[in-house]
Amino acid sequence: MAFTTKAANCHDNSAALNKKSKEIKRPVIALIGMPNSGKTTLFNALTGSNFKTSNYPGATVEYSMGKLMEKYDFDSDIMDSPGIISLNPSSPDEEVTINGLFNHPKFGLPDVVIVTCDCTQLSRQLFLVKQVIDTGFKTIVALTMNDLLAKKDFEISLDKLKSILKVPAVRVNGSKREGIQELARQAEELYADKSIPNYKASIHKLDHPTEADVAKLYDYTEDTERNVIEHLSHKLDIDEINKKNFHTLSRKPDKNSMRLDKIFLHPVWGILIFIISMGIIFTSIFWIAQPLMDIIDTGFSGLAELISSSLPEGTWYSDLITNGLINGFGSVMVFVPQIVILFILLGLLEDTGYLARAAMLIDKPLTKFGLNGRSFIPMLSGYACAIPAIMAARTISNRRERFLTIMVIPLMSCSARLPVYALLLAFLVPPDKPWIAGIGMGALYLFSIIAGAFTAGVISKFKKTNEKSTFMLELPPYRIPVFRNILKNTYYKALVYVKQAGPIIIVISLVLWALTYFPNVDPVLPESKKSGHSEEQVSRMLESERLSTSYGATVGKYVLEPILKPLGWDWRIGVSLISAFAAREVFVSAMAITFNITEEGDDGDNIQKSLLTTMQGAKTDSGASLFTTASTISLIIYFMFAMQCLSTVAVARKETASWKIPLLQIVIYTVMAYVLAFITYNGLNLLGIQ
Repeated sequence: MAFTTKAANCHDNSAALNKKSKEIKRPVIALIGMPNSGKTTLFNALTGSNFKTSNYPGATVEYSMGKLMEKYDFDSDIMDSPGIISLNPSSPDEEVTINGLFNHPKFGLPDVVIVTCDCTQLSRQLFLVKQVIDTGFKTIVALTMNDLLAKKDFEISLDKLKSILKVPAVRVNGSKREGIQELARQAEELYADKSIPNYKASIHKLDHPTEADVAKLYDYTEDTERNVIEHLSHKLDIDEINKKNFHTLSRKPDKNSMRLDKIFLHPVWGILIFIISMGIIFTSIFWIAQPLMDIIDTGFSGLAELISSSLPEGTWYSDLITNGLINGFGSVMVFVPQIVILFILLGLLEDTGYLARAAMLIDKPLTKFGLNGRSFIPMLSGYACAIPAIMAARTISNRRERFLTIMVIPLMSCSARLPVYALLLAFLVPPDKPWIAGIGMGALYLFSIIAGAFTAGVISKFKKTNEKSTFMLELPPYRIPVFRNILKNTYYKALVYVKQAGPIIIVISLVLWALTYFPNVDPVLPESKKSGHSEEQVSRMLESERLSTSYGATVGKYVLEPILKPLGWDWRIGVSLISAFAAREVFVSAMAITFNITEEGDDGDNIQKSLLTTMQGAKTDSGASLFTTASTISLIIYFMFAMQCLSTVAVARKETASWKIPLLQIVIYTVMAYVLAFITYNGLNLLGIQ
């Protein structure tokens, strides 16, 4: 693969151009390796970066850039990327690495490539190493997991390995910062080596290997492993020892891991532990995050009030800033605690080695619905937020299974549905029996799993493919998690969410604000209606009056109400559903506005109690009760299936590079939600349940 660079046209009197030229000339070190080979830990050790990239389901699959720490005395950039098995990509996340390696949009080709190599799995890991060497890259082998190999009384002979591969090799321990200085020195020396003329022009991509090529390469790597592995207790007698036994013993699973696997992968106890673990995660996401979400919500509400008090009262731009921008950004940030808690817990499970076991346990049930074990973490993440969950689906190599996973993720009951479920269940359940609401909430989440699996099974019958479905996942040894790395990864994930989902949600919030604000920007209430009410109550009544005459209400009255009437709903519920397109939880506050709730107080319970009272007395134009058992249950069913979150639609479009899947989701789930709500409402009425 040929590569040329254009010389920068710099002038001595142009500091900006000189700076740009210096940035372009800075050496770039690409860091690649197989999954679980210690690559990201090494990246953090080299750069001190807060960014983590991993190709395990649930983590990001974008490459990250960082600058080599100054203490290593080599001014260079480090590129981290998703883990890969070989230079012939089989999934989108592997394509990210290959594209970054051979055709990075900023620097093209790297100057040096460091390949991490787990020495406890040397023959398998050398497959990638040999491919990188054969492409012509200046390559350094970073041997990781040396401590685990030493526990088995073995080590790798660096001299023999360097002699066979003809490239530098360094033992490293990223978590303890061992060997990092030597690795940086080797990278600097290799970069400065000018013995290879036209280095970058000589780099070429490898053709896709045949089965015979792969077999031959693995024979080479296994022979290499036998020749370089040494027994720590018998170095002097190495020639007399059966190296084949070394080859077998060096790859023997860790005894502690084998003992633990008998429990965690047990057909009964393993499933029980899995259910308990997932229950802890769900409970933590909802109960631990809730106080933090309340603090964020209160903070943005306070900021909106502060800004509103400093701007002219009743102006459109004041409402735009407070209700459009500030509340729109608040709807982004309110979910950060749940995302943070989710990824801290997933990071703990991943670092301990349990997450791979959980994927194995759930693989067999998922295969019956056209999915596999790698679908598990994206679907699990969907219970917090569909946006990072859809991003995580990139790690699924089989395109059909990735398609199905992305399709069903919106059916997972994300946290945004929780306030809606809480309100509607509170209407249905007697106040003195809250335990019934708890059972109902659990049933809704269980039903979402069943619905998602059933939907995937149905769609899989129509989505045919010639790709083979494979689920190969290395089971790493059990380890004590490195909390520093988990926190860094969590910080990065939250940052990715804010940067990628934030602008989309804010734009959608502004559009919905305009629909619900105009054209009646200055509503007038008769003095008789204002009498006896506080300023806050009057403000709510004005907002309700504006909303009832807005473009959104016009759409609700003349377009939505005829469609929603067969479900037992009116235009007010329709307008609230429109507002919920920005974020599902907005449905509750929109209901409070459309039904003219004027209860004072900062306590959300006051608003909810007042809203419940209003719902109980709400009437349709014909005088019948609007909220009945049947209409409320049908509304719950609708929320379970409807594709309302436009932010999810936008992310699905970005991840699939096509409107096909998001449009299918909108059409299929909207129709499904409407039909099921229609059947529920009318079916309950036929049974005499009003």
